[in-house]
Amino acid sequence: MATQTQSSEANVIRLGERVQGESLLRSSMRRLLNNRMAVFGLIVIIGFILIALFADFIAPYDYAKQTLSAANSAPTWVTRVFPSMIPVGEERGFVKVNEDYAFGADHLGRDILSRLIYGSRVSLLVAIVGPIVALSVGLTLGLIAGYVGGRVDNFIMRVTDIMYAFPTLLFIILLMAFFRPSTGQLEPGTLAYSLNRFDASTGGMFFIFVGIGITSWTQMARLTRGQVLSVREQEYVVAARALGVKDRAIMLRHVLPNILGPIIVAETLTIPAYVSTEAFLSFIGLGVNPPMPSWGSMISEGASVISTYPNQAIFPAMFLFFFIFAFNFLGDGLRDALDPRMRGAEK
Repeated sequence: MATQTQSSEANVIRLGERVQGESLLRSSMRRLLNNRMAVFGLIVIIGFILIALFADFIAPYDYAKQTLSAANSAPTWVTRVFPSMIPVGEERGFVKVNEDYAFGADHLGRDILSRLIYGSRVSLLVAIVGPIVALSVGLTLGLIAGYVGGRVDNFIMRVTDIMYAFPTLLFIILLMAFFRPSTGQLEPGTLAYSLNRFDASTGGMFFIFVGIGITSWTQMARLTRGQVLSVREQEYVVAARALGVKDRAIMLRHVLPNILGPIIVAETLTIPAYVSTEAFLSFIGLGVNPPMPSWGSMISEGASVISTYPNQAIFPAMFLFFFIFAFNFLGDGLRDALDPRMRGAEK
């Protein structure tokens, strides 16, 4: 009986004792790090970031260097992985064996591995620019529309609905068709000519960024507005308003921090769509300008010879696959980590 009494007393928190709590951020980070697939996705993303940053030092060759004598060549291990690639010297052999290129060389004799490494820069830039524009434009408009309401809300959301109804790919294709004419020359001094020159100086990335940026914020604006509507009448917001806090301060200090979780998760899960859009545009020839490499353009070039040289299409497809799924895994992990209903649910 005495032992049970002592045990019960030990479990009682004495007055004045400090209790070590756990913040929402720390709890979320712990849940995220306990998610193996999310950690794997984060590691893969960090790996691609390092590859893109140090491409000049990692890539064995320049992405545009051509060695015509090595065209369509491949190392021995590649010919063993793909049985359809029969080396020269064997019966019906047609593939030139060249150990100088780790993943082989394309039809112009360019190193596939080097082009894959440099191609990560294009996908990574799209994965960065898309969310930046979506958050800066969509988050701002959605926050204002949801908090202010009335005519302002109605005007912003009608514009958003119009932009949301316009297909992203169709808009970018029309943009490319207007500013990148396949026939004829643009008149010097015009806006179209200046933008075309600037797009050429960026390797064809400018209009991709513009197209994705103009259409990426609409979904973010609608999501933000919905989140703001759900919290703007909460007690802490009403109390801040009653104390005379300005609307701008309320939006930035009270409303925004409480809606960031779902917004971050949603935008992380949208990044693969941005990357897929760029890859598709490059695949159909409306992406980056040659010889700048893009995984989409490399897949397009390799698709024409996939029956004889499958490495030229499969390797860039694998890079694109891992890049997209890494963000999917990370987004799923962030969704579970930032969900308040998961707090305290772990064993």
